[in-house]
Amino acid sequence: MSVGRRLSTEEKKEIFSQLVATQDATQGAVDYVRKSYEIVTKQFSISDEQLRAIEVEGSDNDWPPLSEPIPAH
Repeated sequence: MSVGRRLSTEEKKEIFSQLVATQDATQGAVDYVRKSYEIVTKQFSISDEQLRAIEVEGSDNDWPPLSEPIPAH
C-alpha cells in the first residue's frame, strides 16, 4: 500500500462527495466505478488505496451526500 499525504477529515469528505458525484455522472458507462476512481484519484492526486479507504469511511459514517435528503420530484 502506498502512503500518501495525510488528509484532513474535511478533505476526505470533499473527496468522498466528488467520488459519489462522479459515479452518479458516469453511471451507465462501461466500468463506471473504475472510471470514477481514475478521475477522482487524478483530480486529488491520491492513490487508489487512499480513495478506497475514504470510500469506506464515508459510507460507514454516512457522509454527505449520503446523509442528505433526496429531493421530491
